[in-house]
Amino acid sequence: MSHVDVLVIGAGITGATAALALAEAGLSVEVVDAYGPAAMASGWTLAGVRQSGRDPAELPLALAAVAEWPHLDEKLGAPTRYRQEGNLRLARSDDEVEIIKRLVASQSALGLHLTFLPTLSDVRSVAPAISDKVIAASFCPTDGHADPVATVTAFLAAAERAGARLTYGERVVSLEREGGRITHAVTDRRKIAAGAVLIAGGIHVNDLLEPLGETIPLTVPIVTVVQTTPVAPTLGPVLGVANANLAVRQEANGCFRLTSGREDFDDTLVEENGRPLARPRIKQVATTISRVAEVLPVVGETRFQAVWGGLLDLTPDALPVIDHVPGLENAVVAAGFSGHGFGIGPVTGPLAADLVLGRAPRFPLDAFRFDRFAGLEANAAELTLHG
Repeated sequence: MSHVDVLVIGAGITGATAALALAEAGLSVEVVDAYGPAAMASGWTLAGVRQSGRDPAELPLALAAVAEWPHLDEKLGAPTRYRQEGNLRLARSDDEVEIIKRLVASQSALGLHLTFLPTLSDVRSVAPAISDKVIAASFCPTDGHADPVATVTAFLAAAERAGARLTYGERVVSLEREGGRITHAVTDRRKIAAGAVLIAGGIHVNDLLEPLGETIPLTVPIVTVVQTTPVAPTLGPVLGVANANLAVRQEANGCFRLTSGREDFDDTLVEENGRPLARPRIKQVATTISRVAEVLPVVGETRFQAVWGGLLDLTPDALPVIDHVPGLENAVVAAGFSGHGFGIGPVTGPLAADLVLGRAPRFPLDAFRFDRFAGLEANAAELTLHG
């Protein structure tokens, strides 16, 4: 039976960044994932790195993360393909203009550099390819986007160089406790003695929590993601819209990555080439392409090469849980990021590591307490902004 100071369950952005922080603190760390780096939410994501549209509780974390992103390539010794070219939040109707105006006012009051662009001409000064369906927008120049798989892989490689062990293709199926401590993790292959456990398993987090008598109230909707073939550079900023029913960015390789709004998911995950796959409906794919092409016509003239679904671990308030598991002094959970955890990952993983290490976290975590949902059933939050 193997022994490790900290077992990290999940090799997404949160598990990867936490593993690096824990290994750099001198602990023996093992990351275990049923698939591999960024196999689920962190790979499915649009991969925006944004502050705009954040809940006030998350905004300080996003501001701190954006300060770190420009330096990650050097820190990790590998490319994240981060581009800080802003985020445009588009309005296509008078009602959406009012939503955007309120967003600009509220977030500017919190110190974010966010401006209102009142005309199509102003919007096109930032993104010339925008269609005349757009009448106004907000713009945050310090937002951006990155390559999610490259980023997570880079963090995990850095963690491995710092001494962490990376184990893929192995699923943690249960946790064993004695009193107020987790003593062992049982995988589909072996038993691991662990001094502490960090559960960063996204939509599967309750599979481990429920046998311990705890759950996070999650709904698991699907977002349709469509990727085009590469085209010439056309779009710098990430585009979103006021009602959150589409977002799009152009990747460093020239491909557009399009996402839909949230839809109910009543299917099951399947495996393809050893990776989990959620299949969106054909109608969702067609609607996503059509909606994006209305605001960015070049998309409608581009060929499509891949389609997948991204599943969200959506909490009732669309904020994550970053906390000790109630009644367990050596078990920490970091999950429920509700589709917008990638950009803040360089901060939230180390915050979870602070809890494991018994250190005072860098930021207050009251808004992310586990017990804030006591007595609540899973109830999907309204996603009014994304991208």
